[in-house]
Amino acid sequence: MTKNQSKWLVGVIVGGGALLLLFVCLFALLLFSFREGSSSDFGFSKNKIGIVDLNGVIFESKSVVDQLQRFADNSAIKAIVLRIDSPGGGVAASQEIYNEVLRIKQKRNKIIVSSMASVGASGAYYIACGTDKIVANPGTITGSIGVIAEWYNYGDLMKWAKLKSVVFKSGELKDAPSPVRELTEQEKKYLQNLIDDMYSQFLTAVAEGRKLDLETVRKFSDGRVYTGRDAKSKKLIDEIGGLQDAIDIAAKLARITGEPKLVSPPKERRTLLDLLMGDISSALPFNSNVGDTRIQFSYLWK
Repeated sequence: MTKNQSKWLVGVIVGGGALLLLFVCLFALLLFSFREGSSSDFGFSKNKIGIVDLNGVIFESKSVVDQLQRFADNSAIKAIVLRIDSPGGGVAASQEIYNEVLRIKQKRNKIIVSSMASVGASGAYYIACGTDKIVANPGTITGSIGVIAEWYNYGDLMKWAKLKSVVFKSGELKDAPSPVRELTEQEKKYLQNLIDDMYSQFLTAVAEGRKLDLETVRKFSDGRVYTGRDAKSKKLIDEIGGLQDAIDIAAKLARITGEPKLVSPPKERRTLLDLLMGDISSALPFNSNVGDTRIQFSYLWK
């Protein structure tokens, strides 16, 4: 091979490598833009509204919090619509999402609007109270302001099976409530105090979010649910409408001119390999209750 031929070959290799690198970078950019939301704008629009779904019983907060944070960190996202279709769920999980909503509003200066679908009750309503506006359909089920605690007592089953529970404990309330015996009066008072405290926290969140006094909120907070129309008359929500109405309100509050681009987080996809190689508990329905006999404190419409 001559010297000129060698130079030509090196040039072809370098040039080809550079073109390949450029292609990979462009592909990665387009893929990233697509994952950010809309395939039609490739992520370049500056007037975006993020749509975060809150569906089903709230067992954990991380997935929703991560989505909220992702949109909060994106300067092109001017507002977030929290699309709610949930009867509520765990006390702590609901509070963690609520606190993240407040943090994003206050520290990231993002508009967040709740849009309730069929149900936005109890813990889901708690979360909605942290947003700038709450929009619900006239027939949406909402409210259910309160706390419920439940566990399984299989004491009679153990007696039938002639089994006995042996417990050593450091204090009278260490195993309260026990799944193998009846509650004592002291335990009932102890658990009721916990529920009353959680209930008070719920009332405070509603009063602050809806700008109502505590006694007014308490009148609506015996656990019952309301239709969206009834909730509006009680000032528990702001507007009657659907998802598009919530998007329009969010765009107006965020001062978006023109038609906003809607962005949804990429859906998490589970493959057979994920299930075979990893923990499958999160893929199971109601996995947080499987084999768990502890008391469950919930902001949940049953």
